[in-house]
Amino acid sequence: MAGVKHSNGHKIEGVLPASEPELAGPAIEAESVAFDLETTLSAVRPLKSSVPADCHSAATLGTEREGNAVLIDESGLFLTIGYLVVEATDVLIGGPGGSVMHAQPLGYDHETGFGLLRTVDKPEFEPIRLARDADSLTPGARVVVASAGGAGRALDAHVADRRLFAGSWEYMLDSAIFTAPLHPSWSGAALIDPESGMLCGIGSLFVQGPGGEDEDEQGNMFVPIELLNPIFDDLMQYGRRSGPARPWLGMHATEALGHLVVAGVFDGGPADNAGIRPGDVVEQIEDDSIDTLEALYRRLWSVGEAGTSVKLGIIRGATGMDIFVRSGDRRDFYKLPRRH
Repeated sequence: MAGVKHSNGHKIEGVLPASEPELAGPAIEAESVAFDLETTLSAVRPLKSSVPADCHSAATLGTEREGNAVLIDESGLFLTIGYLVVEATDVLIGGPGGSVMHAQPLGYDHETGFGLLRTVDKPEFEPIRLARDADSLTPGARVVVASAGGAGRALDAHVADRRLFAGSWEYMLDSAIFTAPLHPSWSGAALIDPESGMLCGIGSLFVQGPGGEDEDEQGNMFVPIELLNPIFDDLMQYGRRSGPARPWLGMHATEALGHLVVAGVFDGGPADNAGIRPGDVVEQIEDDSIDTLEALYRRLWSVGEAGTSVKLGIIRGATGMDIFVRSGDRRDFYKLPRRH
């Protein structure tokens, strides 16, 4: 089974909610928004997916995944966070009155994290309208964060910050949306403008310190909706964005005390094949000094397309060395949706 070689029990934390605890703040009131709350929230549905154990993502994301999906087209097109459906062979979406709709994954984009899927049957509820962008959601702006379950699962929240987010799994957004307080069912949740009722983002993560300062505060990170439009046609037609892929190393790195430490590498991935090990400290890429994930990714993605050789300067114990990694296309490690 393809997986991750662990270092000190490393795994992707804060991805999938484990249960349905109470909201950490007030639920939204119908009279406090400028749209039909019940109709709009009906577009947010529960999602369950199953992934074969031999798939690349099974080791980090599991074989059984649960979250939310948002209906964006009356024909049955749903938008969700892609890690819920990547490599999934069986996807179920909750319908009205406890019914279940079978769905097929259409596409997944690693760079944004968006996933698209379509139900076999046409849903009997209304889709939500998509905002053109989320530019109006600046820090302090009021928002609705909604998971499946109607108004009782829709949080009256606010934007805590708009800033860069860099994840350990070779993922970065330049202007992610951070909200507070925490919604406990964040995966694929809907970020809704309380004035227009339009969808402005899709829930991705649990985060500490959503405002960037108070690490005791808890919140969520959302992928802004404006990142969907440039790739929408590609996802619908090909199941992935077209064009050359970014170079991928296949390693998890974390920032620690001013250094970048390799926390894990994927079995059979580029870093693993080159001899990178958990615990290595990455000090340089292409002879440029780096100490943050942002610096690592910007330099890595500037070297060329997937397949390009990348020079990493590392420290292992007390020894410094250069290791050349033949980068790969991350998409080659994932099984595409069956229709593609």
